[in-house]
Amino acid sequence: MEIKQEFSPVKQMIEKPKRARKRWLIFLLAFLGLLIISTGVFAVYITYQICQPMKKTEGDFVEVMIKKGMSVKEIAAELEEKNIVRSAFWFEMYVWYKKEGGYMQAGKYAVDRSLNISEIAQMFSGGQVVSNEVQATIPEGFTKAQIIARLIESGIASASQMGDEAAADYDVQYKFLATASEKAGLEGFLFPDTYRFDKDVKKEEVVKKFLENFDRKLTPDLREEISRQGKTIFQIVTLASIIQQEAMNEAEMPQISGVFWNRLNKGMLLQSDATVNYITGKSMRQVTLEDIKIKSSYNTYLYAGLPPGPICNPGIGAIRAAIYPQASSYFYFLHPPGGPAVFSKTAEEHNRNRAKYLR
Repeated sequence: MEIKQEFSPVKQMIEKPKRARKRWLIFLLAFLGLLIISTGVFAVYITYQICQPMKKTEGDFVEVMIKKGMSVKEIAAELEEKNIVRSAFWFEMYVWYKKEGGYMQAGKYAVDRSLNISEIAQMFSGGQVVSNEVQATIPEGFTKAQIIARLIESGIASASQMGDEAAADYDVQYKFLATASEKAGLEGFLFPDTYRFDKDVKKEEVVKKFLENFDRKLTPDLREEISRQGKTIFQIVTLASIIQQEAMNEAEMPQISGVFWNRLNKGMLLQSDATVNYITGKSMRQVTLEDIKIKSSYNTYLYAGLPPGPICNPGIGAIRAAIYPQASSYFYFLHPPGGPAVFSKTAEEHNRNRAKYLR
């Protein structure tokens, strides 16, 4: 006998919500699973954008200049434009998240493309700028031409424009130049020292740095003594430049200065080989007979008194020696090969010393 199943409206009403809840649960689980997967993929994507550099190998540097007042947005755009980061957006987001926007320091940076966004941001906030400064050491006795060559060699491009500066162009600001002759340049006043310059420094700033150093080194007491003696700073620096080139060391300078002042006071020719070398560009201790015949106002074998101006840029030791010569009755001196100066009172004694030491 067939048993007929009874239809139960109550049972149907109970089972219908169960099926609906099951469907919603499945949907929710699927949604959550998709959300988790999407979040994971997004997290991987963010990590890739922030932590993965443009290049794995080091050494591909790109110059980035952060100017004062640049916004993070502007910095990020430049990084993207120069292919240092993949997206300016993620650089901005990282800096915003880390709250480093106010710490971006202006300056020139050499950014390696092997750095990621995090490392680049740390570089900027840490101010790891490329030093644009160069150091140039100018020895005592360098001529203006040698100084210019040293500056160019050190990376100061604007030094190539130096050379024709006149003392008259600077004598208002630097009073020590006021006694320079009408056509004098700055030879003698480019004070020898170690300097630091920005590579992009202008020529005028280079010149001023030298002159300001001279202004400091020629102290008020030295200027007062020069004035007391009735001499000028230009005369002192001119003689100091000759002393600088003639002396083997600083200890000899006051005595050599005394010889030159004795000769000047007697109206004798200075007969300085250093002044002849300035004309020829040589560096001989004893100049040739042909060289001393050169017609030049710097040739102190032919023309009396001081030359028209300094022949190099002397140090403070030579300047002090010119101001404070050692009193003596010597009128001559010479340098034996490798030895200290030998001084003589008379021409006869000097000639004997020449025969003895300069065979």
